[in-house]
Amino acid sequence: MRRSQSLVPTLREDPADAEALSHKLMLRAGLIRQLGAGIYLFLPLGQRVLDKVNAIIREEMNAIGGQEITMPVIHPAEIWKQSGRWEGIPEMFKLQDRYGRDLCLGMTHEEVVAWLAAREIRSYRDLPQIWYQIQTKERDEARPRSGVLRTREFLMKDSYTLDPDVAALDRSYGAHDRAYRRIFDRCGLRYWVVQSDTGMMGGLGSHEFMAPAAAGEDEIAICEGCGYAANVEIARGVPAPPAFPAWTREEVATPGARTIAEVSRLLAIDPRLTIKSLLYIGKTSGPVLVLVRGDHALHERKLARALGQEVRPAHPDEVRQHLGAPAGSVGPVGARVTVLADEHLKDGVYVVGANRDGFHLRGVAPGRDFDCRFADLHTVTAGEACVQCGKPLVVEKAIEIGNIFKLGTKYSVALDAMYLDESGREQPIVMGSYGIGPARIAAAAIEQLADGDGIVWPWSIAPHRLRERQRPGPAGRRRGDLRCVSDARSRGDAGRPRRAARGEVQGRRPPRHSRSRHRRQLPGEGGRRRGPLPQDAPGEPRPSGQGHRRRPRDPGHRIEELADRPGWGRLASALDTC
Repeated sequence: MRRSQSLVPTLREDPADAEALSHKLMLRAGLIRQLGAGIYLFLPLGQRVLDKVNAIIREEMNAIGGQEITMPVIHPAEIWKQSGRWEGIPEMFKLQDRYGRDLCLGMTHEEVVAWLAAREIRSYRDLPQIWYQIQTKERDEARPRSGVLRTREFLMKDSYTLDPDVAALDRSYGAHDRAYRRIFDRCGLRYWVVQSDTGMMGGLGSHEFMAPAAAGEDEIAICEGCGYAANVEIARGVPAPPAFPAWTREEVATPGARTIAEVSRLLAIDPRLTIKSLLYIGKTSGPVLVLVRGDHALHERKLARALGQEVRPAHPDEVRQHLGAPAGSVGPVGARVTVLADEHLKDGVYVVGANRDGFHLRGVAPGRDFDCRFADLHTVTAGEACVQCGKPLVVEKAIEIGNIFKLGTKYSVALDAMYLDESGREQPIVMGSYGIGPARIAAAAIEQLADGDGIVWPWSIAPHRLRERQRPGPAGRRRGDLRCVSDARSRGDAGRPRRAARGEVQGRRPPRHSRSRHRRQLPGEGGRRRGPLPQDAPGEPRPSGQGHRRRPRDPGHRIEELADRPGWGRLASALDTC
């Protein structure tokens, strides 16, 4: 395909609504176009990148015994109701057919796999199994953003393992972990493997593969000392404690002070000596008063995990109804609701709200002055001590490019996916789920490697690879030696001496007869006619009666593929978009 005939609609300026670097460059380079909020078209260059990423994924999945299948995007509601996930997932697209039957657009396929396994797996001899697909997913994102990083429709490789027991699941989990590392290594990405929350997937545990990038929507806490790494949803750190004064419990007036900063400034104290009181409403537990240190932020995923249910912040009228005071003056002393405190409030005395407008209590000790349950609730910040080795943690933004989950028997029990073991007893199949986002890999590569001139593709997923046609000119060009070609051009000289041609003395012009070509007389031609005529066309049969004469090699028309060297992905990308 010629460049003039290719669909590569480039842009001179950054689109006004694009914020992430990868979003800007993918639009400007003609890789994607936006149809609607979170809905994108992949144009030829973008599709070539996806195809190369998918080829790497297929190779590595097949190498661990994966079998590729294709599952439908439209799912009947029954299998989701059986697993208990039909309600409670606001991102799920739901619809009805013309007969009023409930359907949904699949955002993941655990239910479908369990349904299939329940009908096709009979015995322990049928296990283990690895099934995977590269399929379109639909997700009703509330706030699509960052280009292809958070969309409503996206391509995903999801694989599923079926094992007879947890020990076999561990082996399948480890195989996917190693395969994922090979995939991301081959795609040229920097990444961390971090502990993560299982979320709506549930199960026995999970890990995420996170590519550090400024456009990342997640944050990860990393210890460079011992290698501890976790998503901040579950990361734990040890904050430095303040110097606690010898306070006794007393009420102090704080007129007009409602925020932590205002109370700290009015009382001239360190914000770490205050407690932030937040009222949340649980689906089943009702009101819960949550406490974190004044300089900390509550992580709602940690709160939901501690309570075992989803929660929401209380409205102002609910705060006054349950605590008798407006937000900014509430506290745990005398509160008639359940109190849940961060584990780092066990020691020391603090300033808390007095449940009376314009007043606070000083010298309050959690566990002594009020009853509460402790849990890890605060969001880890940079500089906190690692829980494993005590060295400072680093917190950085990252893009989730893959995840792996130990599902256990959650879905197999719900959808009756059983097998018969060696003794003939029925056992639930133990499942695992594993996902990769090909478009996220492409975006992460741009975020990590782009420079001031634009996209710098890793060689393995560049949409095109540059080939050099060498023409007669500077000497010293060796087959496959990119450096020699580049150096000769940059110096403007001949580079290294070339080998003398046949009949040529080094430093002299070759004899005239060695540079001209004469065609032999063809049958039927009379007289002696001499003169240079074109050589026989390639593939044209040679006239009978003529012997074979080897045509000399033409050094000016060799096609050489450039070596895999740093920086040439940028040149390939530049040619694609110029």
